[in-house]
Amino acid sequence: MTELLNQITTLSTADIAAPIGFHADGQHVGLKHKSKDLGWIYSDVIASVAGVFTTNQVQAAPVQLDKKTIQNGQLQAIIVNSGNANAVTGSIGMAHAESMQEFTAQQLNIDTNLVGVASTGIIGKVLPIDKIINGIKQLKIDGDTNGFAHAIMTTDTKEKSITIQSTIQGKIVTMSGVAKGSGMLHPNMATMLGFITTDINIDAKLLQQALSEDVETSFNQITIDGDTSTNDTVLVMANGLAGHKMIEDHTAEYEQFKNMLHTVTTALSIAIANDGEGATKLIAVAVNHAQSALDARMVAKKIVGSSLVKTAIFGKDPNWGRIIAAIGASNVDLNPNLIDISINQIAVLVNGAPAVFDADAMAEKLEEHDIHIDVDLHAGTESGCAWGSDLTYEYVKINALYTT
Repeated sequence: MTELLNQITTLSTADIAAPIGFHADGQHVGLKHKSKDLGWIYSDVIASVAGVFTTNQVQAAPVQLDKKTIQNGQLQAIIVNSGNANAVTGSIGMAHAESMQEFTAQQLNIDTNLVGVASTGIIGKVLPIDKIINGIKQLKIDGDTNGFAHAIMTTDTKEKSITIQSTIQGKIVTMSGVAKGSGMLHPNMATMLGFITTDINIDAKLLQQALSEDVETSFNQITIDGDTSTNDTVLVMANGLAGHKMIEDHTAEYEQFKNMLHTVTTALSIAIANDGEGATKLIAVAVNHAQSALDARMVAKKIVGSSLVKTAIFGKDPNWGRIIAAIGASNVDLNPNLIDISINQIAVLVNGAPAVFDADAMAEKLEEHDIHIDVDLHAGTESGCAWGSDLTYEYVKINALYTT
């Protein structure tokens, strides 16, 4: 496993179109006041596709459409708009999602059922489809590839992207990912909008298997505010143009692919948590020696999702009582008398009892941007992580005025 991980190189410049045969563009078409708001990704050839979507029972039209579209395991392009979620808009919403799909297919001269659609923004407003259609006509195959990352942003303050490379069967392979998300993030299959491209040769069934397994330890372990969006979508396209033989299950090549995928999804997950709405801190929780990996993940996510923990971190208060309370509320079988907790490597609880620590040293640690909470349950051999952000006055301001 370590050897495979060591073979992965993160490139200094991230580009969703970096894998062989991929293209992208992002433009401002008038959905938002000034910033870019429409983009696409295109592959020279039909790619294998996998997707995960929100489990919210209220699902935006693009989510409903994509779940049908990717059933054939193939995709060649994705069209995305920000500024309007096209959610809870009735039959006209589905008609507009289908129009986005159809006009993109016409513009790229590909089959309609090879186009994925995604939207993000305000819920309940009818999509200005004329602006979308005119915007699609403006998009270029070899356009502003970095513009795509900006075109999918809403309240994000920075783009979230990564490009990595490795070698499979002597061929250099590339994988890129881009995501948006900073609020309404409490995933239960996906977390936001996320798009991953790769020139690796893998069939759709195995690709879906890898993605479905991976999100449990990456995207599903982010929580910003406890709310699950209506539009959460993650799509992965693999066009096979790197030139190696098809990857098969239960092989070293498949393990390497999974490591690459996890590298990308974890990096995007942390970037999303680091850009939580109004956030001043990144909170990273690691839980060790749990009875099961699921237990570890549940405890970690319960801690990072606690509003009381989040506000304590914002206030730079080493209130470990809120952490142990969150652990106890996780419904995981544990012994409170065995639990250790540390904050940025300073022990605050040892064997379920308060630890004496230097208040000045702790105050200095809590000034740092990254806050690491480590928990040892002393109950087994498994571990898990979760990521989130603090809860601030600015978060309330952003969401109190979101539509106005």
